[in-house]
Amino acid sequence: MIDVQAAAVVGAGTMGRGIAMCFANAGIAVRLKETRQDALEAALKAIEASYQSTFQKGRISIEQMRARLSQIRPQLDYAGFDTVDVVVEAAFENLDVKRAVFAELSAVAKPGAVLATNTSYLNIDDIAQTSTRPEVVIGLHFFSPAHVMRLLEVVPGRATASSVTAAALALGERLGKRAVIAGNCPGFIGNRMLRVYRREAQLLLEEGASPRQVDSALEHWGMAMGPFAAQDLAGIDIAMSSRHVFAPLEPPGIRAPHTIDLLYAQGRLGQKTGAGWYRYDEKRKALPDPSVDALIETAAREVGTLRRSITAEEIVERTIFALVNEGALILEQGHALRASDIDLVYVNGYGFPEHRGGPMRHADDIGLSVVHQRILKLRAIHGANWEPGTLLARLAEAGSTFAAWDRARQPA
Repeated sequence: MIDVQAAAVVGAGTMGRGIAMCFANAGIAVRLKETRQDALEAALKAIEASYQSTFQKGRISIEQMRARLSQIRPQLDYAGFDTVDVVVEAAFENLDVKRAVFAELSAVAKPGAVLATNTSYLNIDDIAQTSTRPEVVIGLHFFSPAHVMRLLEVVPGRATASSVTAAALALGERLGKRAVIAGNCPGFIGNRMLRVYRREAQLLLEEGASPRQVDSALEHWGMAMGPFAAQDLAGIDIAMSSRHVFAPLEPPGIRAPHTIDLLYAQGRLGQKTGAGWYRYDEKRKALPDPSVDALIETAAREVGTLRRSITAEEIVERTIFALVNEGALILEQGHALRASDIDLVYVNGYGFPEHRGGPMRHADDIGLSVVHQRILKLRAIHGANWEPGTLLARLAEAGSTFAAWDRARQPA
């Protein structure tokens, strides 16, 4: 087992600085590398402000704050990378950028060090192509803010050694994370499912709902944040930049929403630009925007969708059952080990209501035969977007559950 005593993070943006704090909080010395001095200084300022806020709330002592800050070593080069046990790349979500970093890491990291990428949807094998040691390359997908969110997706590549996967899981536990092994498919577990959840939410707009109506229905049901408020927070540009990655997952005849293209064309990227699905005041309060309503109507007209009245019940059913159906496909394809892992991902990383147990547990509670019949009805109305997989159909026909499927796969 690889014993992590020292770490390094490449990239000091929002994710990189949060990951560095994860190591510091666990008592692990960490080097934080950036390419520009101003970016490094901004990161250190943000880290100090975060710790100061935590101290002022009484969650850590002044001694703990100073100890954690002392664990973070800022730098503009790769000095000392030959002494660390794990490096986490947290550069811009671009394949060429990440490949360049891994080519550099192959030359500077010590033999046997774990080389991890924090990509949220790119292929681990594609990133590892420029590394001379793909056996130590692995995905460690932290969630933002990294020092707060409990979830960590551990994504082995085709060449990743089993000892490296074991070390990554152990590291996640040491960092206080709920670590889940995810398959190396587009978006892994969480973001792969998120795409169908958001797609249904956006199609519901074009069929007659409003962003506030959808968000309110799902928040009332128990989601921590509605899909449109959440996307505005993350950035609409992020979703647009990942489309090509998810394209291979889409079956022929898929129906895609159109409004987001109109928003993006207008430069409405979310909170960062003061306008996205909502407009934002100086305190970043989300306010309904009549111009978005007009864009939705334009999009519906351009694709020939007749708008109608949408109920809260339909909103919840279509978005949550979309998660269930995609989760079942992920299980069927072997990209999650257990249905309970999918639930862990969604409760800990995506604001799914804990009292409902996660999307797969929720489906079990409803009854998979009921869920399957509803999905078949949705397929009759909406087509290829609602094609159920064979696993869901088989479990429904047998009167079984995802929990029973998990138990059957456990070693005797």
